[in-house]
Amino acid sequence: MKKNITINLCGRLFQIDEDAYELLQQYINSLRSSFGKQEGGDEIVDDIEARIAELFDELRQQGIEAITIEHVKEIITRIGKPEELTGEEGEKQQESNGTNWEEQARSAGQKIYENVRARVAGKKLYRNPKDKMLAGVMSGLAEYTNTDPVIWRFLAVLFTLCYGVGIPMYIVMALIIPEAKTPEQLLQMEGKDVTPQNLADVVVEKEKQPVQSPSVIRLLFTIFLKIVIAFSVIISIIVCIALSFGFFGVLIATVSAMVLPLNSTLPFSLGAMGLEGAWISNPKMLIIFVISLFLVLLLPIYAIIHMVLSLAGKIRPMGIVQRIVNIVLWLIAICIAVPLGITIVNYQNEYYQERYQINSTTTYQGVKMNEEDADFLRRGDWQLIKAQNCNHYTWCGDDYLGSNDVRFLDVYNAHCKEEFQVERREKVEPGIYQLTCYARAEGPGTFVYANSSEKILRPIPVKPDSVEGMGWYPITIDSIVVNSGSIGYGMSSDEAFTGEPCRAKYFSAMDFKLTRIADLQNKK
Repeated sequence: MKKNITINLCGRLFQIDEDAYELLQQYINSLRSSFGKQEGGDEIVDDIEARIAELFDELRQQGIEAITIEHVKEIITRIGKPEELTGEEGEKQQESNGTNWEEQARSAGQKIYENVRARVAGKKLYRNPKDKMLAGVMSGLAEYTNTDPVIWRFLAVLFTLCYGVGIPMYIVMALIIPEAKTPEQLLQMEGKDVTPQNLADVVVEKEKQPVQSPSVIRLLFTIFLKIVIAFSVIISIIVCIALSFGFFGVLIATVSAMVLPLNSTLPFSLGAMGLEGAWISNPKMLIIFVISLFLVLLLPIYAIIHMVLSLAGKIRPMGIVQRIVNIVLWLIAICIAVPLGITIVNYQNEYYQERYQINSTTTYQGVKMNEEDADFLRRGDWQLIKAQNCNHYTWCGDDYLGSNDVRFLDVYNAHCKEEFQVERREKVEPGIYQLTCYARAEGPGTFVYANSSEKILRPIPVKPDSVEGMGWYPITIDSIVVNSGSIGYGMSSDEAFTGEPCRAKYFSAMDFKLTRIADLQNKK
């Protein structure tokens, strides 16, 4: 059943079906476009419309009540295509004849290039729905390159036999290459001009094409492909949401870094994010890094949203050129962001070392450090068992009670490579003792320990709940047995001593207290 409409053509009313009307409208629009550049072109088109109305009258006198697309196609053939009426086709033929001598002068390599170019000229790559075994990928490639589909199908089988490589390649191409669904896309796939005549041929051919029942293999592959597409869409949406959070996080951090002072301790400031060194050393590099990071996050978000909307039929799918451009831009952004990120870390590390690292000739137990660190360790009678890759050894800040400007043991290395152990040894009477202190760590692998009759380790919790401020956490080592002599205690990140690698950029400890809680004879 087709829908008929009534049109007014040169003051006469005609019944015409919808497909025929669209074809007639395209034909008249193409005439006006072709003759619009000529003087008196509108009068020529009006005369052609009058001629079409006369031919429609003749059909009505023959007893035809509604004009069909076959009638319009026949009338277009009788009147002629726009390029035939304007003489453009003849001019193109003369130009091609005049350049034959140039083609003969080309080298063999240029002829091959021209041959390949001629095969794909004016074509777009689509999956071919008219000749498909599974999804129409191989037939679409054959149509695009003007070759036999058997060649491409043989190559697909050959790649499949090579460790199954052809299967994922086929699935990826089936997902990326769109299917030619509309008459316009079918003509673009075949490299034909999108003219009213050709559109009519496609519509008529599609109506006459018999409906074929799909084979079992094709049906199973279609179901499998739909499952893969649905799964890919779900995963893509999840990834898009995660990337969106990352994008807005980078956006908030960028705006905050622009507004807040450089040395601010508020979140998302350059100082809090550890980017002050990169900004002072090379601000242009940091700006380029942020822009590339935005592209790394934004391009996949755009591609996923575009894909979901196209699958929902809201917008047209991306063209192959647009997809390639997006992928190339994304890869370029990654290639810029990754090395710049590494360079920024190095800048920050150098800046931190330059700002806080040892700038004097002071040494403590053979280790070079600043005067404040040496003085604190000396007054606390701390012994450096091991100190490698440490940027500093003490720090002045807030303690676990919230007091300001309190100095305590603190070790830092931006790459978590510090190998540190400090110990205080006290002479005590035999008995059972308890060691308490407060400590904090940025990552695992750091310990507070007591060492007397046996070594007792207590890991410093990673990002613990703050007790009274600044993330400090109370640590207690009970039942330290001392038979005679002395007891040693301190903190360590040395894997040879603790048995675990250090993965903390910094760790701190303070307020060590050793308390005798029982005599040896009271232990049960």
